[in-house]
Amino acid sequence: MNFTRWSARLPGTQRRAAARTDLGISPPQRAESSVPAARAEGGQEGTTLTPAAGVDELPTREVLDRIPALVALVHGPEHRIAYVNDAYATAFGDRPVGEPARDALPELEELGLLPLLDQVLRSSKPRTVKSRKAASGRSYTFTCTPVTLSVSGSDTGLKDDGVLVFAADVTDHAEAAERLRASERTQRETAVTLQRSLLPQELEQPDDLRIAATYQPGGTEAAVGGDWYDVITLGGGRTALVIGDVMGRGVRAAAVMGQLRTAVRAYARLDLPPHEVLQLLDGLATEIDAMQIATMVYAVHDPNEGSLVYASAGHLPILVRDEGGTIHRAEEPTGPPLGTGGWLHTSGSVPLGPGSTAVLYTDGLVERRSEDIDEGVASLERALAGATGTPQVVCDRLIRALGVTADHDDDVAVLVLQHPARKGLDAELFRNAALELLGGVEAAPRARAFATGVLASWRFPPELHDLGVLAASELVANSLQHGTPPMRLRLRRTDRRLIIEVTDGDDHLPRRRRAEPADEAGRGIAIVATIASNWGSRRTPGGGKAVWCEFALPRGD
Repeated sequence: MNFTRWSARLPGTQRRAAARTDLGISPPQRAESSVPAARAEGGQEGTTLTPAAGVDELPTREVLDRIPALVALVHGPEHRIAYVNDAYATAFGDRPVGEPARDALPELEELGLLPLLDQVLRSSKPRTVKSRKAASGRSYTFTCTPVTLSVSGSDTGLKDDGVLVFAADVTDHAEAAERLRASERTQRETAVTLQRSLLPQELEQPDDLRIAATYQPGGTEAAVGGDWYDVITLGGGRTALVIGDVMGRGVRAAAVMGQLRTAVRAYARLDLPPHEVLQLLDGLATEIDAMQIATMVYAVHDPNEGSLVYASAGHLPILVRDEGGTIHRAEEPTGPPLGTGGWLHTSGSVPLGPGSTAVLYTDGLVERRSEDIDEGVASLERALAGATGTPQVVCDRLIRALGVTADHDDDVAVLVLQHPARKGLDAELFRNAALELLGGVEAAPRARAFATGVLASWRFPPELHDLGVLAASELVANSLQHGTPPMRLRLRRTDRRLIIEVTDGDDHLPRRRRAEPADEAGRGIAIVATIASNWGSRRTPGGGKAVWCEFALPRGD
């Protein structure tokens, strides 16, 4: 092999040499084998200028021997070694010239570069692989460039195809990148841990609904945090369902989410209409972080009404599949996200009768970079139409159908609720009875007689029967004294509790207070609170109020 007749053009060197010439910079001293520079003509009298030498005039081997990068030259289909520089020999040891790379350069096989050499020879195009870690622990970026070599001792111009292997040591960069990845993994694990700890560890299961939820974090640290869901039993058979998404990522978004979720549970205990809950949360979100906004849906299910009453703060619509398989999409009203301020939210409703399934979800389930979000919602509708089974099965099927995987670029929360259509013996455990009260002196006796007959027909134990009649009597008496028509007494039983509720047209909510010995009134609510498992009151949407109490049923009833 004749190295004196072989030359390589290294990228960028010609431009740098030309720049030196333009700037009048003299080249450094050349070795003895260097070609002497020509004497410049046309210079100042008595001055001799030495222009920069061209790259073609540099001795290639001397250059390659001195550069710190690793250089090896191979030729022919077996990639026989023609040359390795000093840096290469220092990194991997001396290599015999003329031997095939598969035998003499085992490090290239370990790094998976031998197929790359074949590709370079076939295509005559350079190839680069980044940050390959050698057995020594050092990391290199390899560039393989096709070259043509002159056959040594030949005067006939015979050529042979070869590959110049150029390896730059990028160990420091690789280690820095690994430290950065480790830091990102730690941050992601912290965000996921915080996120999961702030989500409900166990969903509340109301009497009339079957509920399941799924949370799946995104595949990177930037895609974790902010999505949440919750189920809150409000009493009187009603249930609040919540899903939301903080517009942020990482630990900060998870922390804001935790504060909002805590606030939602506190406001839910006030038993306010959905839009009033969002109004309170809107102001709180601004106080938590003026730069942070969140979308959310707050819905309330009342088994007596057979619907979901909801309010939305910029969130995606609720989807409901009825008993016949028809999909309903909850449309307006939708207000802006929480934290924007200055907006009056309103409530809407969507039917949720027996046999229906509803889905609440975050944008990670339906949003894709390549398509409009409405197309994602339409895909979810089609998936819901064919997703049957328990709520947890429906959750899993929807996630699979929408293509959510472990490396998804956003976190996903899904809440599925079903209102079962009960039949046979199961239906016997869920009963309703109601009586319209017109007022007057006969209202209280009628209410007591009605409660006595209904509770007897439901075959409650004598003690629970008597307590139920007493509670109904006290609630009706309180409504007759402090409320206005129209009045209604409603009795409801589930497989777990007896619920007694009285509604009237006055919106003044009763409160429990201590009655003095001389007081003739004020003891009704105190009596109800003492004998019942739970009690409460709320304002009704059309004006007026509802006062209710619950009795836990003995096991087996």
